Amino acid sequence: MKAKARYHLIVHRGSPAHIEVVDIDDGEVALFWDLLPRDARRVEEMLRAELESMDAREFFERWAAFEGDADLR
Repeated sequence: MKAKARYHLIVHRGSPAHIEVVDIDDGEVALFWDLLPRDARRVEEMLRAELESMDAREFFERWAAFEGDADLR
């Protein structure tokens, strides 16, 4: 199953920005980060690209290890 069929991305702009990856089946937040606004834009672009290209399991495993701003530097 493609990640985009399993997960929905929600971005709340602000300082900090909040990014949520929601499991479509149960409506629960699967992944969540508070990021600096500039980092949130970058992460959002990466997430959207990988939602399109990865399968759901691969996507979750990759992003579950992401710890936010520190991983971008």
